[in-house]
Amino acid sequence: MKRPQLAISREGRDTLWLLAMLAVIMAPHAARLPLWCAVGATLAMLWRAHMAWRDSRLPPRWVLLLALAGCVGLTLLTHRALFGREAGVTLVVVLTGLKTLELRARRDAFVVTSLGFFLILTQFLYSQSILLAALMAVAVWGLMTSLVLAQRPLGRPPLLTVAREAGRTLVWGAPLMLVLFLLFPRIGPLWALPSDAQARTGLSDSLTLGNVAELALDDSIAMHLRFEGPPPAPSEMYFRGPVLDDFDGQTWRTRRAPRDDIEGTTQEPVETRGPTIRYQLTMEATHARILPLLEATLKVQTPPQQAALRLERQGLAWTMGNALHERVQLEAQAWTQFRHGVSHTPQELATWVQLPRGFNPRTIAWAQAFRRDPALAQAKPRQVVQAVLAHIRRENYSYTLAPGDEATSPDQAQHQVDRFWLDRRAGFCEHFASSFVVVMRAMGVPSRVVSGYQGAELNAVNGLYVVRNSHAHAWAEYWQAGEGWVRADPTAAVAPERIDRSRPLAAPRSGLAGTLPQFDSPIWRQGKAFWEATNYRWNVWVLQYSRGRQQQLLGKLGWDANDWTDVARALTIALSGIALAGVGWLWLTRERLHQSPWLGPMGRVHRALVKAGIPPSDGLAPASALNWARALQNLAPAADERQAHLVSQMVSALQALDALRYGPNLDAAGQAIKPRQQLAQAKPLIRSIEEGARQWRTLRAKGRHRAH
Repeated sequence: MKRPQLAISREGRDTLWLLAMLAVIMAPHAARLPLWCAVGATLAMLWRAHMAWRDSRLPPRWVLLLALAGCVGLTLLTHRALFGREAGVTLVVVLTGLKTLELRARRDAFVVTSLGFFLILTQFLYSQSILLAALMAVAVWGLMTSLVLAQRPLGRPPLLTVAREAGRTLVWGAPLMLVLFLLFPRIGPLWALPSDAQARTGLSDSLTLGNVAELALDDSIAMHLRFEGPPPAPSEMYFRGPVLDDFDGQTWRTRRAPRDDIEGTTQEPVETRGPTIRYQLTMEATHARILPLLEATLKVQTPPQQAALRLERQGLAWTMGNALHERVQLEAQAWTQFRHGVSHTPQELATWVQLPRGFNPRTIAWAQAFRRDPALAQAKPRQVVQAVLAHIRRENYSYTLAPGDEATSPDQAQHQVDRFWLDRRAGFCEHFASSFVVVMRAMGVPSRVVSGYQGAELNAVNGLYVVRNSHAHAWAEYWQAGEGWVRADPTAAVAPERIDRSRPLAAPRSGLAGTLPQFDSPIWRQGKAFWEATNYRWNVWVLQYSRGRQQQLLGKLGWDANDWTDVARALTIALSGIALAGVGWLWLTRERLHQSPWLGPMGRVHRALVKAGIPPSDGLAPASALNWARALQNLAPAADERQAHLVSQMVSALQALDALRYGPNLDAAGQAIKPRQQLAQAKPLIRSIEEGARQWRTLRAKGRHRAH
């Protein structure tokens, strides 16, 4: 029984295919588009799909003009402009949807397909992930299929056949694409994010209680590290961000100190000892100037393949001259044993014991009473710190990602340290660090808050250490005479696993996530590690393929590329080579006419008989054997006895030659004779014809001589 065919027309089928590809392209934009744009483009394409399925008429032009005017007005109302990234993408999406409503001819199909290719480019303004690249590669293949369909208006070519041809076209274009990617001159990384790209969550030069806890719930990657030697212990992996000196009662902020030289180093010297830790760092774009590096990182440089960055160091904290809008790689040296700030004067130290008036009075009173303990009356800062840390352990303070910072009254909002230190006694690292510094300052000990990252997770697939935003941390520093600034991490007193952990924090599970513990299985973690390693390779090999890497590649190939003109020459040579290779391939694979192996032997017969003065009957060159036989038979009545004998011999040879060429070609045993054997058997016949032609020419010459 024959299966019924769909009643859809060829034009409808091709239109539905093009609409499906446009839907694939627009899908990643849906979450970032205005609601009216996403809904409008979807309705327009669904309407066009319905018309293609029913083969119904397109809407009148006035409907499209009204829709166009409305979309332009809504774009102006939403974005306050018609130009720029957001407004431009909105307009392209909605105009593509409207253009499908007048899709009726090949020209319209070319326009819509071109808009689809442009929409593919707009995707990479927001993300350059490997998944998006793979999806857009499928979309390119689909649009190429639509182009091939538009070039074949007759018949109903199968979609699968046309898709295969489009795929072959893309495969043939892959070498050219690769050469352009590797050799096209560039200044910065290929997929550098624009300055208005969406910001990522990251560290800030200020801290308000609750901010770090929110950051710790972000599992995205902040940076990758590769250590040249043994890595530091987990408890030593403190990646120092901004130092927070000034406290207004609710927010800690960085104090801007003057720089004493163009390098950006400050008046705070650093003494190092012990082995050097060399490491490479790949920092994700954060759209901030902060550069969290391993503590006591004193030497930082950009690798040769990357443009130089303007880096500044203030004490042990590093910043960039400009906000970090693209992924960067750095090579650094650090020391885990160091001293800094030893030479601070009393006037300088006085600024690190200041507290705002009117805030957290109960904590301050508790600290002063704690300091009046006879055992601490003459104690040094280190002893005071140990006593406070012992108090934290003894009083059962707890560590939590959800401390409940919501204040129900203005008094609670003003005295958050009081609520944590004396009432709730449960909080995140920022609560412990901030309250610890307030207590230290109330006791007259110079101290400050430091924010950054703590710990790293080893990816066993590629051997890199991964620092996530969930590794965000805050700790404290106090000043000890003769030692300078000393790290004190009060979080470790209550949650040492927070410091010694090798995996990032995980938010408390609820709902469906709480019922699926297998998502945290070793198989899941291994798959996640493999994916992150693959994504890292994509970022380094593709997204960070910069001018420096391009010059390195050409150098390995023996080509000096000192500037863009050298790269342009290399590109020109490569493209010329591809063009010549293409021409050569076309020549080798050109369609050739089949040449009969009898063409040469019959040419010999033709030349011999024409030279004897015997014209062929049909004028072809070379004429067939039977044509020559008929031409000779026409000469027989006027020939004498000797000439008639030659004609008879040549006619017999020509007939045998024709029978050999077009006959059954079987030997006496009934076996087929190969063409090479046929030509061997034809040689005596051809020689006899050539000999007869020479004798014919001689006899005719003698006859003319007697006539004279």
